[in-house]
Amino acid sequence: MTQDPTTILRRVGEADEQFQGLMSYLRGPEAQASTAGEVELRLFRSLLALGAKLLGLYFALRAAAEAAPQDEDGVPAAFHSWQSRIYSSVFGPVTVRRRYYRRPGGGGTCPLDERLSFSGRCYSDVLRDWLEFAVTNDAYAQATGLLKRILGVDVSTHALERLTEEDAQDVEAFYAQKAPPPPADEGSILVVQVDGKGVRMSQPTEDGAPRTEKKEAVVTAIYSIQPHRPHAEAIADTLAGKEVETAFVPPKQPRPEPRAKELRVTLEGKDAAFDQLVEAARKRDGPHIQHRAALTDGAVLLQQRVRDRLPDFTLILDLVHVSDYVRSGAEGLLGQRYEHLSDFVACRLLEILTGKLEVVLAIFENPVFLKPPTPAERAAVATAARYLRNNADLMHYDQYLATGLPIATGVIEGACVYLVKDRMERAGMKWRPPGAQAVLSLRTVRVNDDWDDYQHFRRQRHHLRRYGSTQAPQSIPEHGCLDLAA
Repeated sequence: MTQDPTTILRRVGEADEQFQGLMSYLRGPEAQASTAGEVELRLFRSLLALGAKLLGLYFALRAAAEAAPQDEDGVPAAFHSWQSRIYSSVFGPVTVRRRYYRRPGGGGTCPLDERLSFSGRCYSDVLRDWLEFAVTNDAYAQATGLLKRILGVDVSTHALERLTEEDAQDVEAFYAQKAPPPPADEGSILVVQVDGKGVRMSQPTEDGAPRTEKKEAVVTAIYSIQPHRPHAEAIADTLAGKEVETAFVPPKQPRPEPRAKELRVTLEGKDAAFDQLVEAARKRDGPHIQHRAALTDGAVLLQQRVRDRLPDFTLILDLVHVSDYVRSGAEGLLGQRYEHLSDFVACRLLEILTGKLEVVLAIFENPVFLKPPTPAERAAVATAARYLRNNADLMHYDQYLATGLPIATGVIEGACVYLVKDRMERAGMKWRPPGAQAVLSLRTVRVNDDWDDYQHFRRQRHHLRRYGSTQAPQSIPEHGCLDLAA
């Protein structure tokens, strides 16, 4: 059967009859005796069926209008046969029949495939988009189950795993070509933060048995922000768990928010993460940036990479980690039940924030215990002293606050939780590296609010790889298709 005008007219009539059937249902006694929910579901299912019919008609119109491809001398290829393929759409499976031509030099082609930018798989770009958007937040089985319940479309979890890995391969290229935000939209401080989170991996051993081990997902963040100069007393009291005194409560004005925050995550190690981060920082730097700050925890290797790869950035130790060590040391020194423990911690933090770190170091390095300490308490004090001493060069908080620089890694700490942990560390989850990286990459795109832009970029790249052109050719004018059925 060819896509002749008579066949197309018949399919147009079937679609019209299906639509008129819906109108009759709405006016008929069955709908009048039904609840709103029953009618809504009936309409939705019927519209899905109508959508499949109309999509099939669209393919028929395009196939009927398709001209034979020509070689360089203008000689048209010889028509060979009509060939069919399944197109799995959000409406369900649709059969596409298109012309297959023999090339003069051998081989053959279905030119409609390129014009419609069909992928090598049967799944439509829309269906892939929706499935992968769901899988960035839910397990594979939950994502496929959700769309099956809503659309009635059945996709196996194994197929979705393959699609996710395929469609995540262009994320790095997408961010490499993404333009930086306009300088007018940026703050005057460029900030980078780096941290890591372990992901359980299932790796085969030499004898083929699975082995579970953790692999670090390195998370980076870059954003700009306007200067902010809060009271040191308010910061110290807040971190110590005390009620902030009224005199130190900042005026009711909006706290500066990160601008154009961009998160990235990789399982390829810290060097790969810094390659991405350094390039992102280079693109966003310029005369509009007055200060540059890099925040990390106490990880020495991480700090060294910041010094080596981002030498123009002021390296700052996260104050929240500092407060944790100060509290732990205070508990070792005074006991966890000490009545004024929070006051002691607040005083020590205020000294650190106002450039008096040596005073705090003297307390922890030459401890005077209220009672004979246990080995654990003595170790806690020693650990706090060592942490503060080793990181003293990164704790000039009085200078940072005077400049308005951020001093806490809340952005990256939160990202490690909601970007990695919340998706990758659910009960029983074990990952293969390619699958884990694919989900993390697409989840990053979603969190960065780049989903639609990335999907457009991905489709262009796929079309280039498959057909050798940068974008799908222009569609045949609508009136030219409809004339075939007139």
